[in-house]
Amino acid sequence: MSFDRGSIYLAKLYPSKGHEPGKIRPVLILQSNMLNHIGHTTIIIIPLTTQLIDGAYPLRYRISRRGSLDKVSELLCDQIRAIDIHRLVPEKIAALSDQEMMEVENQVQAILEI
Repeated sequence: MSFDRGSIYLAKLYPSKGHEPGKIRPVLILQSNMLNHIGHTTIIIIPLTTQLIDGAYPLRYRISRRGSLDKVSELLCDQIRAIDIHRLVPEKIAALSDQEMMEVENQVQAILEI
């Protein structure tokens, strides 16, 4: 199964440790399609939450309801992680626009100072 960068899927993020987001939750695929489409066994994601916090830039990026994502959500840009692809539910539930992905990339760059 191949996953597309900028798409949102459900992922099983348990067990978690400390302040890591856990349970089954939507995640944004951040990793490049070059790796996604060659059968790479792990994938870099950003988890989403529906616990909204105003003014959390650059830690969070808010997205509207879309597709099967039925609540306004925020990307936890400071919680980027790699997971095994078997943690992903293979049905895409939503996607970000190119403009939204550029804004997310800018926030990730600010957090990582790259």
